[in-house]
Amino acid sequence: MNITHVNSQEFQQALKETKGLIALDFYSEDCAPCAQLAPIYERMAEKYPQAKFMKILRQANRPLAESFGVKGSPTVLFFKDGQEVGKRLNGYISKPEIRRTIEEILEISSEEVEKVKIEADVLILGGGPAGLTAALYASRSRLKTILIDEGLPGGQAATTFHIANYPGTPGTVHGRDLLDNMITQAKSFGTEIHDLKEVFSVDLQGELKKIVTEDSEYTAPVVILATGAESRRLQVPQEAEFRGKGVHYCATCDGSNYEGVDNIIVVGGGNSAVEEAVYLTRYAKHVTIVHQFDHFQASKTAQEEALANEQISIIWDSEPRAVVGENHLTGIEIENVKTGERRVVKAQGVFVYIGMQPRNNLLRDQVKLNDWGYVEADDEMRTNLPGVFVAGDVRSKTVRQVATAVGDGAVAAVNAERYLMSRKSK
Repeated sequence: MNITHVNSQEFQQALKETKGLIALDFYSEDCAPCAQLAPIYERMAEKYPQAKFMKILRQANRPLAESFGVKGSPTVLFFKDGQEVGKRLNGYISKPEIRRTIEEILEISSEEVEKVKIEADVLILGGGPAGLTAALYASRSRLKTILIDEGLPGGQAATTFHIANYPGTPGTVHGRDLLDNMITQAKSFGTEIHDLKEVFSVDLQGELKKIVTEDSEYTAPVVILATGAESRRLQVPQEAEFRGKGVHYCATCDGSNYEGVDNIIVVGGGNSAVEEAVYLTRYAKHVTIVHQFDHFQASKTAQEEALANEQISIIWDSEPRAVVGENHLTGIEIENVKTGERRVVKAQGVFVYIGMQPRNNLLRDQVKLNDWGYVEADDEMRTNLPGVFVAGDVRSKTVRQVATAVGDGAVAAVNAERYLMSRKSK
């Protein structure tokens, strides 16, 4: 690994002796944003060998952290020839953020990076259950299959604490365990997984389709779109500013940060909201569900579990209107949609489950979408473009579950193979 773990004294010495760029990550233990950053930081250390990448445990080196004004984890600082340079990064740090910052300091342009040309039979965009199942089927058919994911493979399902309705499992299964099995299985048949890739452009027209990332140019006669969907953001001012600092979208990822707090708010009333509210009671003393209607949309089983939990209370007919707090959330202002009355509910964190939206940014001018932005396809997963298939939550359909996603993936891959065979016969 090209990353050095240091203490305060070792870092100070390195700062004096090093000519060139040093990246320093102040991290903490049991920190969800730190865990998310770790593989990205490793990838950056591999990508930029001309720089030194260091990590320092903030709790064990508080005087150094305080001397730099670092109060949260993770915080990444950059130094060149002994002086701090560039932009400080903190909280949930994305790969594009840290890559752009490093390239600005090193005066590297992304356009100047020579892209490796990679050919395949099937390119799969997205590494959730749909994409991994498609990869398994395609690679098992002896097709050269490359799965490209902008994050780490697993998708939303990997961040779900437990999945209780997936066939063949012993009642419930941890989402991460289920998806790890899918990843291992796909790789065992020869699937190449290219993760943490920033997809710059997609061209699905013509015989050969093209996907361009920050360092590679992929071509194949078949593309399977499995980009999935993502949580709808809380529609209040300062949502982005408080994201990761009190506003969250994944209880499994971030719930442990709220061990012993007085109250957490969950916004929503579907299965995810109600189930995750129950999950969060293992950390917080109390959980308040805020829902815009006077009844839940969750399954009866989920409702019964939440209603029977003494740590959970419910505020009906209400929606968030503002985030309250300065450096960290201290509550949210809500409005009763029937009376118009507004009030502040104190809380240390809010977890948002108000539906999903398709991840279609790169697809809007490529394939046919419905009025809600989902990719339209027939029952065989064929889109309006020859050689382009779709699977999973990004597809226009009425049921979005892990079971339906893997079904889509299997159908897409089988028909992708048939499409390739028909091309060869012509």
